[in-house]
Amino acid sequence: MPADPRPPVAPASGGQFALLRQRRFAPYFWTQFLGAANDNLHKFAVTVLVTYQLQVSWLPPAMAGLVIGAVFILPFVLLSATAGQLADRLDKARIMRAVKVLEIAIMALAAVALVGLQGDLKAGVLLACVGLMGVHSTLFGPVKFAYLPQHLQPGELTGGNGMVEMGTFVAILMGNLAGGLLVSVPRHGSELVAAACLLLALLGWQAARRVPDSPPAAAGLRMNWNPAGETWRNLQLARTDPVVFRSLLGISWMWFFGAVFLSQFPAFAKEVLHGDERVASLLLVVFSLGVGTGALLCERCSRGQIEIGLVPLGALGMSLFAVDLHFAVQALPSPEGGLSGLIGVGDFVASPARWRVMVDLALLALSAGVYSVPMYALVQSRSPASHRARIIAANNILNALFMIVSSLAAGAMLSRGAGITQVFLATGLLNLLVSGAVFVSVPAYGQRCRAWLLHR
Repeated sequence: MPADPRPPVAPASGGQFALLRQRRFAPYFWTQFLGAANDNLHKFAVTVLVTYQLQVSWLPPAMAGLVIGAVFILPFVLLSATAGQLADRLDKARIMRAVKVLEIAIMALAAVALVGLQGDLKAGVLLACVGLMGVHSTLFGPVKFAYLPQHLQPGELTGGNGMVEMGTFVAILMGNLAGGLLVSVPRHGSELVAAACLLLALLGWQAARRVPDSPPAAAGLRMNWNPAGETWRNLQLARTDPVVFRSLLGISWMWFFGAVFLSQFPAFAKEVLHGDERVASLLLVVFSLGVGTGALLCERCSRGQIEIGLVPLGALGMSLFAVDLHFAVQALPSPEGGLSGLIGVGDFVASPARWRVMVDLALLALSAGVYSVPMYALVQSRSPASHRARIIAANNILNALFMIVSSLAAGAMLSRGAGITQVFLATGLLNLLVSGAVFVSVPAYGQRCRAWLLHR
């Protein structure tokens, strides 16, 4: 196995936040942060446009979140294998810079659609831009997680992953919040979204220019341009370590679970909670802050170690609060003025019954953060440097497949007459079965959980 090209650096003193003062982490962190913010600002603004403002003949509002999410995810299935090879074969900093140039071009096209087009054509071009941003994120994905073990020490991986997870979901929060608020500005919403997307793309390019060189781990790798064949090869490569492969399945399940909730927030806010666009943004604020808080807690709970014993606790919380969310909605008061009267944030938070909905969402999301960070750190630490990006690409492929299946499953339930909260309830119950299967197949998770609880 080739030597790990990671440069010898001293661990950061002062905990995980100290990494933000170091060049080996900070430019990379802001590059991925700004990219995630832009992905979600654009995607959520398009979702709100279709749900509340545009009358699109081929995309009903109730299905908008699912369709847009599926279009964004599809490139991960088709291109992750190629992206993984590129990340192992080329300098990762060079890839980041190229991806940021692509982002600027995509956002320029989106700006033309937002400002100059109308109706079905506007929605079609914006949906195409969502797919192109999926390509952008696909190319960045293997670099994003393969970069960390190359520049961080093993004892910093949990903290570094926690920072990235926190940053990603804060970026999701800010992007979705900004997208929802900007697009709802009367008469000028589309122009403001276009300007914000272009600005974030330019700032991301500036951050990527400062990312330190990251020499390739497999510079002599021969590219296989057959995506189907390389995808299968990557999955087989990941399966050589059963613990890594089953952890990849666990991570992918977390994205299945999260995608069900994130894709439904606009429709959930409008049709179930009878709230306006700002209520949909509030739900995303609560969810994103919850995941970020859970991710940061992992460093404190694990004390610098890769503590997989936290994963079963996170899985249990995900199910518990998803089930309670269903019952919290049943206890809500009937809307005043019928379905046509959408309430604002002030009226929404004035009701104690609606606080239970927000607490459930926050704790559900916190549990997801606790669940995912140790798994990411375990995969990074156990993957050989020469194949790390391709194994992470396999993870991205699985994530995408699981998220597409989640969209199809949720869409099938909704089309058969199930309510959104029933979809949430079914997802929470299914989480118990899937997580239990992962923990039975990898007993180390349960053993470490028991040891962690006894130690505490």
